[in-house]
Amino acid sequence: MTATSKKIIIAPLNWGLGHASRCVPIIKALLENNFTPIIASDGNAFTFLRKEFPSLEYLEIPTYTISYQRSLKLGLLLQLPKIIKSVREEKRIINNFILRNKDVVGIISDNRIGVRSSLVPSVYITHQINVLSGNTTFITSFVHQKIIQKFDECWIPDNENSEFSGKLSSTKKKLNTKFIGVLSRFKKEELVENTDILIILSGPEPNRTFLENKLKIAFKNDFRSIVFVLGKVEAVQKKWISENTTFYNYLLSEELQKLINSSKVVICRSGYSSIMDVAVLGKKVFFIPTQNQPEQEYLAAYLDEKKYAPFSKIEDFVEEKITTIKDYKGLKTNETKVDSKLFRLFERK
Repeated sequence: MTATSKKIIIAPLNWGLGHASRCVPIIKALLENNFTPIIASDGNAFTFLRKEFPSLEYLEIPTYTISYQRSLKLGLLLQLPKIIKSVREEKRIINNFILRNKDVVGIISDNRIGVRSSLVPSVYITHQINVLSGNTTFITSFVHQKIIQKFDECWIPDNENSEFSGKLSSTKKKLNTKFIGVLSRFKKEELVENTDILIILSGPEPNRTFLENKLKIAFKNDFRSIVFVLGKVEAVQKKWISENTTFYNYLLSEELQKLINSSKVVICRSGYSSIMDVAVLGKKVFFIPTQNQPEQEYLAAYLDEKKYAPFSKIEDFVEEKITTIKDYKGLKTNETKVDSKLFRLFERK
C-alpha cells in the first residue's frame, strides 16, 4: 500500500455549515500527511465540501433531516425514528464501502453517530461531551457519552481548559477524549476594514430564514456598509446589492476569510464553529443564538459572562444593541494547527 492510497473517510453532520467548515483544516492536514480523504455527507455540507475540494472522492449518505422551530428537544423526539433509520443506513453504507475499498485505513466522523466501523480505527469529533437539554441534560449527556465510547478516540476542538466550549466539553469521567485545539478554516489577514457590519447566517431551517428576515428589517434604514452572507449553498454563487447592503447566497472559504478580515463587526449565530472562526481572526462579534437551541444559548451567555462578546435573543434584537461591543474584549486565539501525531491512530491497520 503506497502512502497516497491510505484513505480516510471524513464525515461531517449536515447541520448548517459549521460541522463541514471545521472539517476543512482536518481535510487539508490529511492531504499534507499523504492520506486521501473520502468525504461522506449529505445536503448543504456535502455540496459545500464538493465546492471546496472538487478533486476528492465523495460518498453520499442518508440525511438526518433534523428541523425544528419551537423546541429542539421536541423536534428531535418526534423525528427520532427517522434519525435512527438514517444512522443504521449510514453505518451499513460505510461498512460496505470499507469492505469494497481495502485501502481505507480510518474514519473521522464529526457528530455523525453512525459513521464508525469495527473494521478500521474510528474518530468522533465533538465539543459537546455534555448535551444540554434542560431538565433532561443528564440523560442526553449520558447517551451521548455512551456513543462516544463506541469510537476509538474523541477529538474535542478546544484547548484543555475548555476556554470556548465551557461546560459542554468538561467532564471528570474517563473518556477516550483528546483536546486538539480550535478548528477553523481561516487565517488572519491585515486588510482595510471597509465593511462596517458583516452578517453571517447559518443553521437549519426555518430558523435561518427567521433571522435573515429579522436582520433585514433591523438594518433596512442603516446607511453604513452592510454585507449579508446568507449561508444558502446553491448551484450558482450569487451576489446582489440593495441600497447600502450587499448580499451573497454563500461564499467559499477564501472569499469569506477576506470578507471577515475586512469587516469591523461580525453578527452571527453562537454556533461553536462560528465562535472558533471569529476567535482565530480576532474579530469583534455580536451573537444571536438560535432560539430554543440550548447549546447556542449557553455558549452566548458563557462568552458574555467572560466579557468576550455580547449577545441578544432574536426577539429582543435591535440594531442599537451592537454598540455594546465596545465594552467587550473580543475573542482571540492562535490559528489552527492540526497535529500530525493525531493520525498515528490510523497506522494500526
